[in-house]
Amino acid sequence: MRASRLLQILLLLQNRGRQTSAQLANELEVTPRTILRDVDAMTEAGLPIIVHQGNQGGIELGFNYRTRLTGLAKEEAQALALILSATNPMIAALGLEKAAVQARAKLIESLPDKTRHHCIETMDRFALINEEPTQNPRARALAMAIQAQTIARLRFATKSEQTIHPIALRKGVKDWSVLDAITNAWISEGAWGRLNMSGVRFEREST
Repeated sequence: MRASRLLQILLLLQNRGRQTSAQLANELEVTPRTILRDVDAMTEAGLPIIVHQGNQGGIELGFNYRTRLTGLAKEEAQALALILSATNPMIAALGLEKAAVQARAKLIESLPDKTRHHCIETMDRFALINEEPTQNPRARALAMAIQAQTIARLRFATKSEQTIHPIALRKGVKDWSVLDAITNAWISEGAWGRLNMSGVRFEREST
């Protein structure tokens, strides 16, 4: 978490210029004391951080230090903004909602000034609202099984019980589907039934 915060401080300073510890603390939802400790760590790591004392003081980067992504064309920035603002049900299935918000903020802050402006402007003007609930406990369970490479059982404790080796998950217009490595077939949510997540791992064949 701290490494992630240090990177975000660096991006904020290079894009917004001099900031007070209170401003950075408010942005990152930590205390000003935490920010000052982070600044000390960044200075010790060799980053050119300058701290100005007094009423007009603040924290800034020295020596015109910059680290950023390559600039995007206006249309590319607009497209990126729409991608970042769209709701992806896979994020909820993997429990990555908070991480997604943090990653989006860091990515936007890393963009050059003009590109970042186009991106933020587009996100403010256009929004995709997904009214369908994104939380799906069964999809979440299979997503965890895919990440852990563990076996799952569909229609558990029935005559048609099926053991699968889940390797991929996708969300269609109406329902979810899971890919079984053994049959190489996609199985739609309607055929899942009751699920049982095994602790037995399997090795996925490299392609």
